[in-house]
Amino acid sequence: MTNARNWTPETWRGHTAQQLPAYADQAALAAVESELKSYPPLVFAGEARDLTAALADVSAGKAFLLQGGDCAESFAEFHPNNIRDTFRVLLQMAVVLTYASKLPVVKVGRMAGQFAKPRSGDTETIGDVTLPSYRGDNVNDIAFTAAAREPDPSKMLRGYMQSAATLNLLRAFASGGYANLHQVHKWNLDFTGRSLWSAQYQEVADRIGEALDFMAACGISPETVPQLKGTSFYTSHEALLLGYEQAMTRQDSLTGDWFDTSAHMLWIGDRTRFAGSAHVEFLRGVGNPLGLKCGPSIESDDLLRLIDTLNPGNVPGRLTLITRFGADKVEAHLPRLIRAVRREGRNVIWSCDPMHGNTVKAANGYKTRPFDRILAEVRQVFAVHRAEGSFAGGIHAEMTGQNVTECTGGAIAVTDETLGDRYHTHCDPRLNASQSLELAFLLAEALKDARVLDTAAAA
Repeated sequence: MTNARNWTPETWRGHTAQQLPAYADQAALAAVESELKSYPPLVFAGEARDLTAALADVSAGKAFLLQGGDCAESFAEFHPNNIRDTFRVLLQMAVVLTYASKLPVVKVGRMAGQFAKPRSGDTETIGDVTLPSYRGDNVNDIAFTAAAREPDPSKMLRGYMQSAATLNLLRAFASGGYANLHQVHKWNLDFTGRSLWSAQYQEVADRIGEALDFMAACGISPETVPQLKGTSFYTSHEALLLGYEQAMTRQDSLTGDWFDTSAHMLWIGDRTRFAGSAHVEFLRGVGNPLGLKCGPSIESDDLLRLIDTLNPGNVPGRLTLITRFGADKVEAHLPRLIRAVRREGRNVIWSCDPMHGNTVKAANGYKTRPFDRILAEVRQVFAVHRAEGSFAGGIHAEMTGQNVTECTGGAIAVTDETLGDRYHTHCDPRLNASQSLELAFLLAEALKDARVLDTAAAA
């Protein structure tokens, strides 16, 4: 990618910016942004280019995108065990998907920077008290007090430091032996042991172990094939807090292109993709691979305009369309978007976010996502892509390796009554490890069925 026309890292400031906090102290905000500009990059341009190349294979139907992690990372739950367990579940899901589909899986975490959250309203009212909405730990605090809800620019500095520490640990896990395929049996989490899907995972792990033993007898080992002892793992978040993202943007010394070094991949949310959006303006100019959330309100012409704005060179792997309709709206919206994109010959990745369109409030007041609706949206998305002759190339899930009770249903059933047992999310409900593994097996079956059909059609 070459630099976008008439673009600099600050041109977004001349556009309409929604979902940004109102900082009372502009001088303090400017000081924090200036300090962030002097900090080292969190990721490098070459890594972002590597991810684009890997995603180009997804665009061509030769790989699958697995994107998952926290709804909103928090300062309170920052702990190496939490990072490890989410990474471990993503490894498990990737193994299941690769084994069934025979496709490489591109692993992208919603980690090391997913702090800022869009909100449906600028304020929240409890009783007769109205305060600014909680917008993520790098903006304000979830506690419902006037002092806690005041946006504080210094929180961006803590967000940067936590992101750096998280990335450091993720890189160590990915390349330091933890992701070695010979560890495939050890990735299972203790509390998933009661699940049918845990038993199926153990069966897959056994078969992989047998294959690795055979390969070792043939002289193929982690020492001779480095891919067996490590994996590529990338980070992503919604590029919502534009002052932070601008401060983290650097010019690549090799190509002269600009990259947002806060993460390998950034996405634009459903609430910030409108015409004239500052978020679209900012991200059109960075060289990172991008995501675009597509909800029921997006029209085909608007989608094509956004695609051409964000990927004018039609570069494979540059743009992932993350659809999030709700289980009851897929067939009404997805086919028309697929047809429009195909008609215009645009290179995109189609990824399914089955979480955001299926949020409901339980009878006891907890926000939840029924697992059967999540699975139903996934099934429908795969069916529509099969009918339209396109490739369902990715999944985008809010999930955690913690044993939380936030989404109802699943093999180890979470009920409305047990939601409060371990409801820890700072924002939206997340799949727990058992539910995430169950989702992976559903995806694996869908990918395997698609491969069988493709093979039969080619015969």
